[in-house]
Amino acid sequence: MKTKEEKFTGLMLSGIPMLLVNLLFLGAIVYAMIYVIGSDLSSTLKGIFITLNVILFIFNSTFWFGFMLIEPNEARVMVFFGKYCGTVKQNGFFWVNPFYSENKLTLRARNLDGETIKVNDKNGNPILIGQVIVWKVTDTYKASFEIDNTSKSTPVTGQSVTSVNDKMRAYEHFVRVQGDAALRVVAGQYAYDNSIDEDEKMTLRAGGEDINNILEKQLNERLALAGIEVLEARINYLAYAPEIAAVMLRRQQADAIIAAREKIVEGAVGMVKLALDKLSQEGVVELDSDKKAAMVSNLLVVLCSEENAQPIINSGTLYN
Repeated sequence: MKTKEEKFTGLMLSGIPMLLVNLLFLGAIVYAMIYVIGSDLSSTLKGIFITLNVILFIFNSTFWFGFMLIEPNEARVMVFFGKYCGTVKQNGFFWVNPFYSENKLTLRARNLDGETIKVNDKNGNPILIGQVIVWKVTDTYKASFEIDNTSKSTPVTGQSVTSVNDKMRAYEHFVRVQGDAALRVVAGQYAYDNSIDEDEKMTLRAGGEDINNILEKQLNERLALAGIEVLEARINYLAYAPEIAAVMLRRQQADAIIAAREKIVEGAVGMVKLALDKLSQEGVVELDSDKKAAMVSNLLVVLCSEENAQPIINSGTLYN
């Protein structure tokens, strides 16, 4: 998305030399005032010089409002009587025209641990899902002028927000609301798991990084308007809603039991086949179809039973 952010190109001087100049200027004004008051000039001339010194003192006082200190990962949005004049991201101590309005913003990364919300997945099952977001301001123009950065914690209704903490709380509220909306969209596009539809290619539980990447893309699309970039977004909580959790747990247990039974039957069939082949190869005993069927049945019962088999000794022969 196209940005309107510009680099500040107005007059910006080093702060240390201007601090010394202002101090010397102030000292000269004070000295001149003392000298005029103690001189033997006429009252008219004294009045003129005193008035001039007062004007110079007021002029010097306004210069002190032009100093600004910018730390790493901070920025100043420069506004001159309502006109945007650019953004300063250079670190250091500077002096600019004191009539510029310097709106401070922090460009540092921030964490947002979103609250767990209840949504319906693709299959309509109610689930609980939560996310954690790492975000930061990247476009100072959009962050300052495209969205309302008034914090709900402002003490007086209608009061303009000047504290950078208030602004960041407003941005955090914006990220939280848009984050919940994006999470609801992503959760509604995929099933919790694929126990119902075995052909489901991606699910919330098994999607892993793919689901996180989709969520991150959704968030960046929504937050681009505010000049905010999402560095990382992850689902940090996922569970069925309490009203269906017990039912889904039983279903998962049933799926696990069926899978285990299938494995047991597969192994038992292989063992029975191996036993019959071994008996046939070794010539231990000759079995007709009925005897083979009885042996297969008995072996399957023994191998697939959950309880230990109770052996029964046949004193006769297989041919009786």
